[in-house]
Amino acid sequence: MTRTGARGDRGTPPWWLVVPALVAMALLLLPVAGLLARASWTQLPSDLASVEVVAALRLSLVCSLAATALAIPLGLPLAWILARSRLPGLRWLRALVTLPMVLPPVVGGVALLFAFGRRGLVGQWIHESFGVSLPFTTAAVVLAETFVAMPFLIAAAEAGFRQVDRRYEEAAATLGAGRLQTLLDVTLPLALPSLGAGAVLCWARALGEFGATITFAGNLPGVTQTLPLAVYMALEMRPEAAIALSLLLLAISLAVLAALRDRWLVR
Repeated sequence: MTRTGARGDRGTPPWWLVVPALVAMALLLLPVAGLLARASWTQLPSDLASVEVVAALRLSLVCSLAATALAIPLGLPLAWILARSRLPGLRWLRALVTLPMVLPPVVGGVALLFAFGRRGLVGQWIHESFGVSLPFTTAAVVLAETFVAMPFLIAAAEAGFRQVDRRYEEAAATLGAGRLQTLLDVTLPLALPSLGAGAVLCWARALGEFGATITFAGNLPGVTQTLPLAVYMALEMRPEAAIALSLLLLAISLAVLAALRDRWLVR
């Protein structure tokens, strides 16, 4: 009797946990419910088919995919170093790498301006040497999205590299495989689920980036105006279009969460 009662108690949460849990659920779900309630479902197709929305969607997809493509070859080696090396100061390096995840996006945009602007640390040299100015261009959008999104890829990839059983790599080494071949044929395939999840998270974060983009790249229609920036502009003049764009981003976010539910979020 005692064992059965204990098992039943373990499956039923106490009221003093249920009440704040319900409040938390309401806090998270009510804004989404409000968005769904205000949506004009009959006008939604025409709002999403407008020229401004199509241009913002195309630019968002191009820039977010480009940011992900840039983050993968740069972030995976760094993730491997964080997971496998014993360099001094590795803890501080990891903190610096993950800093954009907690840094206010607007601060990130200001930092990008002082680094890659015309008078920035690197931007001044780029402008003087090649005559190229990065701020307020499409390339600036890609750079800003890479800055804020790559840490998500690195964090997931580092966890994936740590989970790889080193015995498989040692077996490959005993069979004559070099370090590069072992990495390509053993380590990367075994860590592939985490790497894929990290790439999807990186892309989703890049797609939803706002603060660093508007600060470093501006809000120029057809050039730097991505979907989140289009939502911000439409909210003042065309609220129905802002709702339609918000629903589109909401659907993409839900699709990403559903795709990663069994691979990354549960673990």
